[in-house]
Amino acid sequence: MWKKACDSAAKCIAEAKEYKKQRWDKSHMEPDFKEGDEVLVSTLNFDNVKGHKKMGDSFVGTLTIIRLIGKNAVEVKLTETFLRKYSVFPVSLVKPYFQT
Repeated sequence: MWKKACDSAAKCIAEAKEYKKQRWDKSHMEPDFKEGDEVLVSTLNFDNVKGHKKMGDSFVGTLTIIRLIGKNAVEVKLTETFLRKYSVFPVSLVKPYFQT
């Protein structure tokens, strides 16, 4: 009886993990940035943006990717406005720029 309950619980846990993985993978895709791509960078951690943060731009750019650092970071060529910033950003704070 105890063995049957443990097996059933293990099966339910495995199914829940698989379901959770499928849901995560559905909405989270690997970034496909390449060197030379134009991107926008989030101002989430910028403290020198003028005026109220709420009224300012949430992304700045367009910036060009100089190189990829692993899967999770990119180095961008900063404009004169942001020369005092560190030029490496995690991909979670970078989004591709689409020209309209």
